[in-house]
Amino acid sequence: MALEPLAPAEDNLDAYLARAEAVILPRRLSEVEATKPNLHDQKLRVGIDLGTAYLVLVVTGEDGTPLAGEWQYAEVVRDGLVVDFVGATDLLRGMKSRVERRIGRELTHAASGYPPGVPLVEVRATAHVVEAAGMTCSGLIDEPSAANKVLMLREGAIADVGGGTSGIAIFNDGQVVYTADEPTGGTHFSLVIAGALGISFEEAESLKITKSEQPRLFPMVRPVMEKVANIIARHVKGHEVGSVTLVGGSSAFLGMAEVIQDYLKIPTHTVSNPLFVTPLGLALHDPAL
Repeated sequence: MALEPLAPAEDNLDAYLARAEAVILPRRLSEVEATKPNLHDQKLRVGIDLGTAYLVLVVTGEDGTPLAGEWQYAEVVRDGLVVDFVGATDLLRGMKSRVERRIGRELTHAASGYPPGVPLVEVRATAHVVEAAGMTCSGLIDEPSAANKVLMLREGAIADVGGGTSGIAIFNDGQVVYTADEPTGGTHFSLVIAGALGISFEEAESLKITKSEQPRLFPMVRPVMEKVANIIARHVKGHEVGSVTLVGGSSAFLGMAEVIQDYLKIPTHTVSNPLFVTPLGLALHDPAL
Protein backbone atom coordinates (compact mmCIF):
# COMPACT_ATOMS: atom_id res chain seq x y z
CA MET A 1 0.00 0.00 0.00
CA ALA A 2 1.35 3.42 -0.91
CA LEU A 3 2.10 5.70 2.01
CA GLU A 4 -0.04 8.80 2.50
CA PRO A 5 1.78 12.06 1.72
CA LEU A 6 2.20 14.68 4.40
CA ALA A 7 0.65 18.11 4.08
CA PRO A 8 2.27 19.67 0.97
CA ALA A 9 3.29 22.80 2.88
CA GLU A 10 5.26 20.75 5.41
CA ASP A 11 8.34 19.44 3.60
CA ASN A 12 10.31 19.25 6.84
CA LEU A 13 9.42 16.70 9.52
CA ASP A 14 10.45 18.94 12.43
CA ALA A 15 8.32 21.78 11.06
CA TYR A 16 5.39 19.43 10.57
CA LEU A 17 5.62 18.14 14.13
CA ALA A 18 6.06 21.67 15.50
CA ARG A 19 2.85 22.65 13.73
CA ALA A 20 1.16 19.62 15.32
CA GLU A 21 2.39 20.62 18.78
CA ALA A 22 0.88 24.08 18.31
CA VAL A 23 -2.64 22.72 17.75
CA ILE A 24 -2.67 19.42 19.70
CA LEU A 25 -3.10 20.92 23.16
CA PRO A 26 -3.04 19.50 26.69
CA ARG A 27 -6.52 19.31 28.15
CA ARG A 28 -6.11 22.38 30.38
CA LEU A 29 -5.37 24.54 27.32
CA SER A 30 -7.83 22.81 25.01
CA GLU A 31 -10.63 23.64 27.45
CA VAL A 32 -10.07 27.39 27.08
CA GLU A 33 -8.88 27.57 23.45
CA ALA A 34 -10.95 29.94 21.33
CA THR A 35 -13.26 28.53 18.67
CA LYS A 36 -11.66 28.56 15.24
CA PRO A 37 -13.43 29.36 11.93
CA ASN A 38 -15.95 26.76 10.82
CA LEU A 39 -14.40 23.84 8.92
CA HIS A 40 -17.57 22.53 7.25
CA ASP A 41 -16.05 23.01 3.79
CA GLN A 42 -13.08 20.74 4.55
CA LYS A 43 -12.71 16.99 4.57
CA LEU A 44 -11.17 15.85 7.83
CA ARG A 45 -9.12 12.93 9.07
CA VAL A 46 -9.23 11.94 12.75
CA GLY A 47 -6.86 9.75 14.72
CA ILE A 48 -7.27 8.45 18.27
CA ASP A 49 -4.38 6.97 20.23
CA LEU A 50 -5.47 5.10 23.37
CA GLY A 51 -2.12 4.88 25.10
CA THR A 52 -1.12 3.45 28.45
CA ALA A 53 -0.23 6.90 29.79
CA TYR A 54 -1.90 9.35 27.41
CA LEU A 55 -5.01 9.63 25.28
CA VAL A 56 -4.46 11.69 22.14
CA LEU A 57 -7.09 12.88 19.65
CA VAL A 58 -5.83 14.49 16.42
CA VAL A 59 -7.71 16.19 13.58
CA THR A 60 -6.00 16.91 10.27
CA GLY A 61 -7.09 18.20 6.91
CA GLU A 62 -7.43 15.91 3.92
CA ASP A 63 -3.76 16.55 3.06
CA GLY A 64 -2.60 15.70 6.58
CA THR A 65 -2.18 19.26 7.84
CA PRO A 66 -2.68 19.27 11.64
CA LEU A 67 -5.74 21.37 12.51
CA ALA A 68 -6.61 20.59 16.13
CA GLY A 69 -6.32 18.01 18.85
CA GLU A 70 -6.02 17.29 22.54
CA TRP A 71 -4.00 15.05 24.83
CA GLN A 72 -4.36 14.14 28.48
CA TYR A 73 -2.93 11.73 31.02
CA ALA A 74 -5.10 8.68 31.66
CA GLU A 75 -4.85 5.24 33.26
CA VAL A 76 -7.47 3.38 31.25
CA VAL A 77 -5.14 1.21 29.16
CA ARG A 78 -2.49 -1.19 30.42
CA ASP A 79 0.17 -2.74 28.17
CA GLY A 80 -1.91 -1.92 25.12
CA LEU A 81 -5.12 -3.40 26.53
CA VAL A 82 -8.23 -1.40 27.48
CA VAL A 83 -8.76 -2.11 31.20
CA ASP A 84 -11.32 0.63 31.95
CA PHE A 85 -13.83 0.73 29.10
CA VAL A 86 -16.20 3.17 30.81
CA GLY A 87 -13.38 5.49 31.86
CA ALA A 88 -11.80 5.45 28.40
CA THR A 89 -15.14 6.17 26.76
CA ASP A 90 -15.96 9.04 29.12
CA LEU A 91 -12.55 10.67 28.67
CA LEU A 92 -12.65 10.31 24.90
CA ARG A 93 -16.19 11.66 24.73
CA GLY A 94 -15.04 14.76 26.63
CA MET A 95 -12.04 15.21 24.33
CA LYS A 96 -14.28 14.89 21.29
CA SER A 97 -16.65 17.55 22.64
CA ARG A 98 -13.88 20.04 23.39
CA VAL A 99 -12.19 19.62 20.01
CA GLU A 100 -15.56 19.91 18.25
CA ARG A 101 -16.14 23.23 20.01
CA ARG A 102 -12.72 24.43 18.91
CA ILE A 103 -13.24 23.60 15.22
CA GLY A 104 -16.97 24.32 15.01
CA ARG A 105 -17.76 20.91 13.59
CA GLU A 106 -18.87 17.47 14.74
CA LEU A 107 -16.39 14.60 14.57
CA THR A 108 -18.16 11.55 13.16
CA HIS A 109 -15.34 9.13 12.36
CA ALA A 110 -11.82 8.22 13.47
CA ALA A 111 -9.09 5.64 12.99
CA SER A 112 -7.26 4.12 15.93
CA GLY A 113 -4.39 1.73 16.56
CA TYR A 114 -2.99 -1.07 18.64
CA PRO A 115 0.40 -2.48 19.62
CA PRO A 116 1.64 -5.26 17.32
CA GLY A 117 0.64 -8.73 18.42
CA VAL A 118 -2.35 -7.68 20.54
CA PRO A 119 -5.13 -10.32 20.49
CA LEU A 120 -7.98 -9.59 18.08
CA VAL A 121 -10.49 -9.28 20.93
CA GLU A 122 -8.43 -6.43 22.39
CA VAL A 123 -8.14 -4.74 19.00
CA ARG A 124 -11.94 -4.83 18.81
CA ALA A 125 -12.15 -3.31 22.30
CA THR A 126 -10.25 -0.27 21.00
CA ALA A 127 -12.77 0.10 18.17
CA HIS A 128 -15.64 -0.26 20.64
CA VAL A 129 -14.28 2.65 22.74
CA VAL A 130 -14.17 4.89 19.65
CA GLU A 131 -17.72 3.93 18.72
CA ALA A 132 -19.05 4.29 22.28
CA ALA A 133 -17.64 7.83 22.32
CA GLY A 134 -19.85 8.70 19.35
CA MET A 135 -17.68 8.11 16.28
CA THR A 136 -17.53 5.45 13.61
CA CYS A 137 -14.24 3.56 13.81
CA SER A 138 -13.07 3.82 10.20
CA GLY A 139 -10.02 1.61 10.57
CA LEU A 140 -7.39 0.11 12.86
CA ILE A 141 -3.66 -0.17 12.23
CA ASP A 142 -0.68 -1.31 14.30
CA GLU A 143 1.03 1.67 15.90
CA PRO A 144 4.53 1.45 14.35
CA SER A 145 2.97 1.20 10.88
CA ALA A 146 0.87 4.26 11.70
CA ALA A 147 4.00 6.12 12.75
CA ASN A 148 5.57 5.36 9.40
CA LYS A 149 2.73 7.12 7.61
CA VAL A 150 4.36 10.26 9.03
CA LEU A 151 8.02 9.22 8.94
CA MET A 152 7.80 7.49 5.54
CA LEU A 153 10.88 5.35 6.09
CA ARG A 154 11.89 3.13 3.19
CA GLU A 155 14.38 1.10 5.23
CA GLY A 156 15.14 0.65 8.92
CA ALA A 157 13.22 0.13 12.13
CA ILE A 158 10.75 2.17 14.15
CA ALA A 159 10.49 1.63 17.89
CA ASP A 160 7.32 3.10 19.39
CA VAL A 161 8.17 3.44 23.08
CA GLY A 162 4.87 4.13 24.79
CA GLY A 163 3.74 4.10 28.37
CA GLY A 164 3.35 0.36 28.80
CA THR A 165 4.91 -1.33 25.81
CA SER A 166 7.58 -0.92 23.15
CA GLY A 167 6.48 -1.80 19.63
CA ILE A 168 8.98 -2.52 16.87
CA ALA A 169 8.43 -2.53 13.13
CA ILE A 170 11.05 -3.26 10.47
CA PHE A 171 10.65 -1.79 7.00
CA ASN A 172 12.09 -2.93 3.71
CA ASP A 173 11.40 -0.86 0.59
CA GLY A 174 8.68 0.97 2.51
CA GLN A 175 6.84 -2.20 3.49
CA VAL A 176 6.49 -3.75 6.94
CA VAL A 177 8.38 -7.04 7.03
CA TYR A 178 8.29 -7.67 10.80
CA THR A 179 6.48 -6.36 13.90
CA ALA A 180 6.65 -7.16 17.59
CA ASP A 181 5.64 -5.65 20.91
CA GLU A 182 6.75 -6.26 24.50
CA PRO A 183 5.91 -4.76 27.89
CA THR A 184 8.31 -2.03 29.07
CA GLY A 185 7.93 1.69 28.56
CA GLY A 186 7.40 4.98 30.31
CA THR A 187 5.26 3.52 33.09
CA HIS A 188 8.29 1.49 34.14
CA PHE A 189 10.37 4.70 34.23
CA SER A 190 7.83 6.18 36.64
CA LEU A 191 7.77 3.07 38.84
CA VAL A 192 11.55 3.12 39.16
CA ILE A 193 11.59 6.85 39.97
CA ALA A 194 8.82 6.44 42.56
CA GLY A 195 10.68 3.60 44.26
CA ALA A 196 14.05 5.35 44.23
CA LEU A 197 12.72 8.64 45.61
CA GLY A 198 10.00 7.26 47.88
CA ILE A 199 7.25 9.25 46.17
CA SER A 200 3.88 8.39 44.64
CA PHE A 201 3.55 7.13 41.10
CA GLU A 202 1.69 10.33 40.16
CA GLU A 203 4.52 12.49 41.50
CA ALA A 204 7.05 10.36 39.65
CA GLU A 205 5.07 10.70 36.41
CA SER A 206 5.11 14.48 36.76
CA LEU A 207 8.84 14.57 37.51
CA LYS A 208 9.59 12.28 34.57
CA ILE A 209 8.21 14.67 31.97
CA THR A 210 9.86 17.77 33.54
CA LYS A 211 12.90 18.40 31.35
CA SER A 212 14.86 20.16 34.09
CA GLU A 213 14.54 17.08 36.34
CA GLN A 214 15.65 14.54 33.76
CA PRO A 215 19.44 14.90 34.25
CA ARG A 216 19.19 13.77 37.90
CA LEU A 217 16.65 11.06 37.05
CA PHE A 218 18.67 9.66 34.16
CA PRO A 219 20.86 7.28 36.25
CA MET A 220 17.71 5.82 37.82
CA VAL A 221 15.97 5.06 34.54
CA ARG A 222 18.98 4.09 32.44
CA PRO A 223 18.49 0.37 33.23
CA VAL A 224 14.93 0.62 31.88
CA MET A 225 16.27 2.27 28.72
CA GLU A 226 18.74 -0.60 28.38
CA LYS A 227 15.89 -3.07 28.75
CA VAL A 228 14.08 -1.31 25.89
CA ALA A 229 17.32 -1.51 23.90
CA ASN A 230 17.53 -5.23 24.62
CA ILE A 231 13.96 -5.71 23.38
CA ILE A 232 14.77 -3.86 20.16
CA ALA A 233 18.04 -5.82 19.73
CA ARG A 234 16.31 -9.18 19.99
CA HIS A 235 13.73 -8.24 17.39
CA VAL A 236 16.07 -6.69 14.84
CA LYS A 237 18.47 -9.62 15.06
CA GLY A 238 18.62 -11.40 11.73
CA HIS A 239 17.37 -8.35 9.82
CA GLU A 240 19.45 -5.79 7.98
CA VAL A 241 18.58 -2.67 9.95
CA GLY A 242 20.66 0.41 9.20
CA SER A 243 18.92 2.79 11.58
CA VAL A 244 16.36 2.92 14.39
CA THR A 245 13.88 5.78 14.75
CA LEU A 246 12.28 6.28 18.17
CA VAL A 247 8.74 7.60 18.55
CA GLY A 248 6.24 7.58 21.43
CA GLY A 249 6.23 9.90 24.41
CA SER A 250 8.75 7.90 26.44
CA SER A 251 11.41 8.25 23.76
CA ALA A 252 11.60 11.99 24.52
CA PHE A 253 13.41 11.33 27.82
CA LEU A 254 16.91 12.81 27.97
CA GLY A 255 19.57 10.42 26.63
CA MET A 256 17.17 7.74 25.41
CA ALA A 257 18.46 7.61 21.83
CA GLU A 258 22.10 7.67 22.96
CA VAL A 259 21.64 4.76 25.38
CA ILE A 260 19.87 2.65 22.78
CA GLN A 261 22.44 3.49 20.11
CA ASP A 262 25.31 2.52 22.45
CA TYR A 263 23.58 -0.78 23.17
CA LEU A 264 22.59 -1.64 19.59
CA LYS A 265 25.61 -0.20 17.78
CA ILE A 266 23.07 1.00 15.20
CA PRO A 267 22.44 4.70 14.44
CA THR A 268 19.42 5.72 16.54
CA HIS A 269 17.56 9.00 16.85
CA THR A 270 14.38 10.42 18.37
CA VAL A 271 12.15 12.70 16.34
CA SER A 272 10.94 16.02 17.75
CA ASN A 273 7.58 15.84 19.55
CA PRO A 274 7.57 12.03 19.43
CA LEU A 275 4.25 11.78 21.33
CA PHE A 276 2.35 13.01 18.28
CA VAL A 277 3.88 10.88 15.51
CA THR A 278 1.67 7.82 15.97
CA PRO A 279 -1.59 9.78 16.52
CA LEU A 280 -0.89 11.77 13.34
CA GLY A 281 -0.27 8.51 11.48
CA LEU A 282 -3.57 7.17 12.78
CA ALA A 283 -5.29 10.26 11.40
CA LEU A 284 -3.64 9.65 8.02
CA HIS A 285 -5.12 6.12 8.13
CA ASP A 286 -8.60 7.63 8.44
CA PRO A 287 -10.41 8.24 5.13
CA ALA A 288 -11.01 11.97 4.65
CA LEU A 289 -14.73 12.76 5.03
